[in-house]
Amino acid sequence: MNPVSKDTILIVGHGSREDSGNQEIREFTSQWRARRPDWRIELCFIEFAPPEMNAALLDAARSSHRVLVVPLILNAAGHVKMEIPEAIEHARLACPQTEILLAPHLTACDPILAILKRRLRKAMNTLDMPDPTGTGVVVLGRGSSDRGANGEMAKMARWLLEEGDHELVDLAFTGITWPRLEKVVQRQVTLGMRQIVVLPYYLYTGTLMQRIHRQVEHLRGQYPQVRFACSEHFGFENEIFELMDQRVEDLRAGVPDSRLPCDGCSYREIAHDLGHGHSHAHTHEVHVHPHHDHAEAQPA
Repeated sequence: MNPVSKDTILIVGHGSREDSGNQEIREFTSQWRARRPDWRIELCFIEFAPPEMNAALLDAARSSHRVLVVPLILNAAGHVKMEIPEAIEHARLACPQTEILLAPHLTACDPILAILKRRLRKAMNTLDMPDPTGTGVVVLGRGSSDRGANGEMAKMARWLLEEGDHELVDLAFTGITWPRLEKVVQRQVTLGMRQIVVLPYYLYTGTLMQRIHRQVEHLRGQYPQVRFACSEHFGFENEIFELMDQRVEDLRAGVPDSRLPCDGCSYREIAHDLGHGHSHAHTHEVHVHPHHDHAEAQPA
Protein backbone atom coordinates (compact mmCIF):
# COMPACT_ATOMS: atom_id res chain seq x y z
CA MET A 1 0.00 0.00 0.00
CA ASN A 2 0.97 3.64 -0.36
CA PRO A 3 2.39 5.45 2.71
CA VAL A 4 -0.70 7.27 4.06
CA SER A 5 -3.77 8.18 2.02
CA LYS A 6 -7.05 9.81 2.96
CA ASP A 7 -9.47 6.97 2.17
CA THR A 8 -9.00 3.28 1.58
CA ILE A 9 -12.00 1.40 0.22
CA LEU A 10 -11.75 -2.18 1.45
CA ILE A 11 -13.84 -4.76 -0.40
CA VAL A 12 -14.74 -7.74 1.77
CA GLY A 13 -15.42 -10.89 -0.22
CA HIS A 14 -16.56 -14.17 1.24
CA GLY A 15 -13.89 -16.39 -0.26
CA SER A 16 -14.25 -19.84 -1.80
CA ARG A 17 -12.55 -23.22 -1.57
CA GLU A 18 -12.63 -23.13 -5.36
CA ASP A 19 -10.03 -20.57 -6.39
CA SER A 20 -11.83 -19.70 -9.62
CA GLY A 21 -14.41 -17.88 -7.48
CA ASN A 22 -11.68 -15.93 -5.68
CA GLN A 23 -10.13 -15.06 -9.03
CA GLU A 24 -13.44 -13.63 -10.20
CA ILE A 25 -13.57 -11.36 -7.15
CA ARG A 26 -10.01 -10.24 -7.84
CA GLU A 27 -11.04 -9.49 -11.41
CA PHE A 28 -14.06 -7.55 -10.13
CA THR A 29 -11.68 -5.51 -7.99
CA SER A 30 -9.48 -4.79 -11.00
CA GLN A 31 -12.46 -3.72 -13.07
CA TRP A 32 -13.78 -1.49 -10.28
CA ARG A 33 -10.36 0.16 -9.96
CA ALA A 34 -10.41 0.83 -13.71
CA ARG A 35 -13.86 2.40 -13.39
CA ARG A 36 -12.76 4.47 -10.37
CA PRO A 37 -9.07 5.30 -10.94
CA ASP A 38 -9.21 8.10 -8.34
CA TRP A 39 -10.21 5.69 -5.58
CA ARG A 40 -7.81 3.57 -3.54
CA ILE A 41 -9.51 0.16 -3.60
CA GLU A 42 -8.17 -2.90 -1.76
CA LEU A 43 -9.55 -6.42 -1.38
CA CYS A 44 -9.72 -8.98 1.40
CA PHE A 45 -11.53 -12.25 2.08
CA ILE A 46 -13.31 -13.55 5.17
CA GLU A 47 -12.08 -17.10 4.60
CA PHE A 48 -10.38 -19.52 2.22
CA ALA A 49 -8.23 -16.95 0.38
CA PRO A 50 -5.65 -14.23 1.00
CA PRO A 51 -5.46 -11.44 1.92
CA GLU A 52 -7.26 -12.29 5.15
CA MET A 53 -9.78 -9.75 6.43
CA ASN A 54 -8.35 -8.93 9.88
CA ALA A 55 -4.82 -8.39 8.59
CA ALA A 56 -5.98 -6.40 5.56
CA LEU A 57 -8.17 -4.19 7.72
CA LEU A 58 -5.29 -3.43 10.08
CA ASP A 59 -3.03 -2.69 7.12
CA ALA A 60 -5.60 -0.31 5.65
CA ALA A 61 -6.19 1.40 9.01
CA ARG A 62 -2.47 1.98 9.54
CA SER A 63 -2.00 3.57 6.13
CA SER A 64 -5.18 5.66 5.80
CA HIS A 65 -6.99 8.45 7.55
CA ARG A 66 -10.27 6.64 6.89
CA VAL A 67 -11.26 3.11 5.86
CA LEU A 68 -14.56 2.44 4.08
CA VAL A 69 -15.42 -1.24 4.47
CA VAL A 70 -17.74 -2.44 1.69
CA PRO A 71 -18.96 -6.07 1.82
CA LEU A 72 -19.26 -7.68 -1.61
CA ILE A 73 -21.86 -10.02 -0.16
CA LEU A 74 -25.51 -10.54 -1.12
CA ASN A 75 -27.15 -11.48 2.19
CA ALA A 76 -26.36 -10.53 5.77
CA ALA A 77 -25.88 -13.60 7.91
CA GLY A 78 -23.09 -14.27 10.43
CA HIS A 79 -20.22 -12.91 8.36
CA VAL A 80 -21.87 -9.51 7.90
CA LYS A 81 -23.59 -9.29 11.28
CA MET A 82 -20.74 -10.56 13.43
CA GLU A 83 -17.36 -11.24 11.87
CA ILE A 84 -16.91 -8.05 9.85
CA PRO A 85 -17.99 -5.78 12.77
CA GLU A 86 -15.70 -7.75 15.11
CA ALA A 87 -12.74 -7.19 12.79
CA ILE A 88 -13.60 -3.49 12.63
CA GLU A 89 -13.71 -3.26 16.43
CA HIS A 90 -10.25 -4.82 16.70
CA ALA A 91 -8.86 -2.47 14.04
CA ARG A 92 -10.36 0.55 15.82
CA LEU A 93 -8.65 -0.47 19.05
CA ALA A 94 -5.34 -0.96 17.27
CA CYS A 95 -5.63 2.24 15.19
CA PRO A 96 -7.75 4.73 17.17
CA GLN A 97 -6.54 7.58 14.96
CA THR A 98 -8.27 6.06 11.89
CA GLU A 99 -11.98 6.36 11.17
CA ILE A 100 -13.44 3.04 10.01
CA LEU A 101 -16.92 2.99 8.48
CA LEU A 102 -18.98 -0.05 7.48
CA ALA A 103 -21.35 -0.07 4.51
CA PRO A 104 -24.35 -2.37 4.16
CA HIS A 105 -24.07 -5.56 2.15
CA LEU A 106 -25.63 -5.52 -1.33
CA THR A 107 -29.09 -6.43 0.04
CA ALA A 108 -32.32 -7.46 -1.66
CA CYS A 109 -33.03 -4.47 -3.86
CA ASP A 110 -34.22 -3.36 -7.28
CA PRO A 111 -30.77 -3.55 -8.94
CA ILE A 112 -30.44 -7.20 -7.89
CA LEU A 113 -33.99 -7.81 -9.08
CA ALA A 114 -33.03 -6.32 -12.46
CA ILE A 115 -30.22 -8.89 -12.75
CA LEU A 116 -32.60 -11.74 -11.89
CA LYS A 117 -35.15 -10.55 -14.44
CA ARG A 118 -32.50 -10.31 -17.14
CA ARG A 119 -31.20 -13.78 -16.28
CA LEU A 120 -34.75 -15.13 -16.44
CA ARG A 121 -35.43 -13.55 -19.85
CA LYS A 122 -32.19 -15.01 -21.23
CA ALA A 123 -33.01 -18.47 -19.87
CA MET A 124 -36.53 -18.33 -21.29
CA ASN A 125 -35.10 -17.58 -24.73
CA THR A 126 -33.21 -20.88 -24.65
CA LEU A 127 -36.38 -22.90 -24.15
CA ASP A 128 -38.39 -24.45 -26.99
CA MET A 129 -41.64 -23.00 -25.67
CA PRO A 130 -40.90 -19.74 -23.81
CA ASP A 131 -44.36 -19.68 -22.21
CA PRO A 132 -44.25 -18.33 -18.63
CA THR A 133 -47.58 -19.92 -17.70
CA GLY A 134 -46.09 -23.39 -18.16
CA THR A 135 -42.61 -22.56 -16.91
CA GLY A 136 -41.73 -22.72 -13.24
CA VAL A 137 -38.92 -20.61 -11.78
CA VAL A 138 -36.67 -21.56 -8.87
CA VAL A 139 -34.53 -18.90 -7.18
CA LEU A 140 -31.71 -20.97 -5.67
CA GLY A 141 -29.49 -19.58 -2.92
CA ARG A 142 -26.90 -20.64 -0.38
CA GLY A 143 -29.18 -20.95 2.63
CA SER A 144 -28.54 -19.86 6.18
CA SER A 145 -29.74 -20.53 9.72
CA ASP A 146 -30.32 -16.77 9.90
CA ARG A 147 -33.97 -16.05 9.10
CA GLY A 148 -33.17 -12.55 7.91
CA ALA A 149 -30.79 -13.85 5.23
CA ASN A 150 -33.34 -16.38 4.01
CA GLY A 151 -36.02 -13.71 4.17
CA GLU A 152 -34.10 -11.49 1.77
CA MET A 153 -34.12 -14.24 -0.81
CA ALA A 154 -37.81 -14.86 -0.21
CA LYS A 155 -38.43 -11.19 -0.91
CA MET A 156 -36.54 -11.38 -4.20
CA ALA A 157 -38.52 -14.45 -5.30
CA ARG A 158 -41.77 -12.65 -4.47
CA TRP A 159 -40.74 -9.53 -6.35
CA LEU A 160 -39.82 -11.66 -9.36
CA LEU A 161 -43.26 -13.27 -9.24
CA GLU A 162 -45.11 -9.96 -8.97
CA GLU A 163 -43.23 -8.31 -11.83
CA GLY A 164 -43.57 -11.18 -14.30
CA ASP A 165 -46.05 -13.58 -15.83
CA HIS A 166 -44.85 -16.81 -14.24
CA GLU A 167 -47.42 -18.57 -12.09
CA LEU A 168 -44.79 -20.34 -10.01
CA VAL A 169 -41.68 -18.63 -8.64
CA ASP A 170 -40.33 -20.70 -5.79
CA LEU A 171 -37.37 -20.48 -3.45
CA ALA A 172 -34.85 -23.25 -2.80
CA PHE A 173 -31.52 -23.56 -0.98
CA THR A 174 -28.35 -25.55 -1.56
CA GLY A 175 -27.78 -26.14 2.15
CA ILE A 176 -28.48 -25.29 5.80
CA THR A 177 -32.22 -24.79 5.37
CA TRP A 178 -35.14 -26.00 3.25
CA PRO A 179 -36.62 -26.61 0.75
CA ARG A 180 -33.89 -28.03 -1.46
CA LEU A 181 -33.90 -27.84 -5.23
CA GLU A 182 -35.02 -31.42 -5.83
CA LYS A 183 -38.10 -31.04 -3.65
CA VAL A 184 -39.15 -27.78 -5.30
CA VAL A 185 -38.72 -29.26 -8.78
CA GLN A 186 -40.80 -32.27 -7.74
CA ARG A 187 -43.56 -29.92 -6.59
CA GLN A 188 -43.49 -27.86 -9.77
CA VAL A 189 -43.61 -30.96 -11.99
CA THR A 190 -46.57 -32.26 -9.96
CA LEU A 191 -48.33 -28.93 -10.55
CA GLY A 192 -47.90 -29.34 -14.29
CA MET A 193 -44.84 -27.27 -15.16
CA ARG A 194 -43.40 -28.47 -18.48
CA GLN A 195 -40.30 -26.27 -18.20
CA ILE A 196 -38.29 -25.08 -15.20
CA VAL A 197 -35.75 -22.29 -14.97
CA VAL A 198 -33.21 -22.40 -12.14
CA LEU A 199 -31.81 -18.99 -11.17
CA PRO A 200 -28.74 -19.30 -8.89
CA TYR A 201 -28.61 -16.40 -6.41
CA TYR A 202 -24.82 -16.22 -6.27
CA LEU A 203 -22.32 -13.47 -7.00
CA TYR A 204 -19.41 -15.64 -8.15
CA THR A 205 -18.55 -19.18 -9.11
CA GLY A 206 -17.27 -21.82 -6.71
CA THR A 207 -17.95 -25.31 -5.45
CA LEU A 208 -21.65 -24.64 -4.90
CA MET A 209 -22.18 -23.28 -8.41
CA GLN A 210 -20.49 -26.39 -9.77
CA ARG A 211 -22.77 -28.53 -7.62
CA ILE A 212 -25.86 -26.68 -8.89
CA HIS A 213 -25.03 -27.48 -12.51
CA ARG A 214 -24.51 -31.14 -11.59
CA GLN A 215 -27.88 -31.17 -9.82
CA VAL A 216 -29.64 -29.72 -12.85
CA GLU A 217 -28.05 -32.37 -15.08
CA HIS A 218 -29.31 -35.05 -12.68
CA LEU A 219 -32.81 -33.53 -12.76
CA ARG A 220 -32.80 -33.61 -16.57
CA GLY A 221 -32.30 -37.37 -16.37
CA GLN A 222 -34.89 -37.77 -13.62
CA TYR A 223 -37.56 -35.76 -15.47
CA PRO A 224 -36.97 -36.34 -19.21
CA GLN A 225 -40.37 -34.85 -20.01
CA VAL A 226 -39.36 -31.48 -18.51
CA ARG A 227 -37.09 -28.92 -20.18
CA PHE A 228 -34.62 -27.29 -17.78
CA ALA A 229 -32.63 -24.09 -18.11
CA CYS A 230 -30.07 -22.92 -15.55
CA SER A 231 -28.57 -19.44 -15.51
CA GLU A 232 -25.12 -18.41 -14.33
CA HIS A 233 -24.03 -16.48 -11.24
CA PHE A 234 -24.24 -12.68 -11.30
CA GLY A 235 -20.57 -11.99 -11.97
CA PHE A 236 -19.69 -8.61 -13.42
CA GLU A 237 -23.11 -7.12 -14.00
CA ASN A 238 -23.18 -3.33 -14.12
CA GLU A 239 -25.68 -3.17 -11.25
CA ILE A 240 -23.13 -4.70 -8.86
CA PHE A 241 -20.56 -2.03 -9.67
CA GLU A 242 -23.20 0.69 -9.29
CA LEU A 243 -24.30 -0.68 -5.91
CA MET A 244 -20.71 -0.68 -4.70
CA ASP A 245 -20.30 2.89 -5.97
CA GLN A 246 -23.42 3.91 -4.06
CA ARG A 247 -22.20 2.28 -0.86
CA VAL A 248 -19.00 4.33 -0.98
CA GLU A 249 -20.75 7.58 -1.85
CA ASP A 250 -23.27 7.09 0.97
CA LEU A 251 -20.52 6.47 3.52
CA ARG A 252 -18.65 9.57 2.41
CA ALA A 253 -21.83 11.65 2.56
CA GLY A 254 -22.77 10.31 5.98
CA VAL A 255 -26.07 8.96 4.70
CA PRO A 256 -27.75 6.92 7.45
CA ASP A 257 -28.90 3.47 6.43
CA SER A 258 -31.10 1.28 8.60
CA ARG A 259 -29.78 -1.77 6.74
CA LEU A 260 -26.36 -1.41 8.32
CA PRO A 261 -25.25 -4.38 10.41
CA CYS A 262 -25.11 -3.87 14.16
CA ASP A 263 -21.78 -2.05 14.21
CA GLY A 264 -20.97 -2.10 17.91
CA CYS A 265 -24.14 -4.03 18.73
CA SER A 266 -24.34 -5.85 22.05
CA TYR A 267 -25.50 -8.93 20.12
CA ARG A 268 -21.86 -9.87 19.61
CA GLU A 269 -21.20 -9.54 23.33
CA ILE A 270 -24.12 -11.86 24.03
CA ALA A 271 -22.84 -14.27 21.38
CA HIS A 272 -19.40 -14.28 23.02
CA ASP A 273 -20.98 -14.94 26.43
CA LEU A 274 -22.74 -17.94 24.90
CA GLY A 275 -19.49 -19.20 23.45
CA HIS A 276 -20.23 -18.21 19.85
CA GLY A 277 -17.28 -15.96 19.24
CA HIS A 278 -15.40 -15.57 15.99
CA SER A 279 -13.71 -18.67 14.70
CA HIS A 280 -12.09 -19.58 11.41
CA ALA A 281 -13.51 -23.08 11.73
CA HIS A 282 -16.56 -21.74 9.92
CA THR A 283 -19.77 -23.71 10.12
CA HIS A 284 -21.85 -21.06 8.30
CA GLU A 285 -24.33 -21.23 11.14
CA VAL A 286 -25.70 -17.95 12.44
CA HIS A 287 -27.65 -17.10 15.54
CA VAL A 288 -30.91 -15.22 15.77
CA HIS A 289 -30.52 -11.65 16.98
CA PRO A 290 -32.07 -11.48 20.45
CA HIS A 291 -33.05 -7.84 20.69
CA HIS A 292 -34.01 -6.51 17.28
CA ASP A 293 -34.70 -8.02 13.91
CA HIS A 294 -32.44 -7.25 10.97
CA ALA A 295 -34.33 -6.55 7.80
CA GLU A 296 -31.39 -7.74 5.81
CA ALA A 297 -29.17 -10.63 5.80
CA GLN A 298 -23.38 -15.66 -0.36
CA PRO A 299 -20.85 -17.69 -2.02
CA ALA A 300 -19.40 -20.98 -2.37
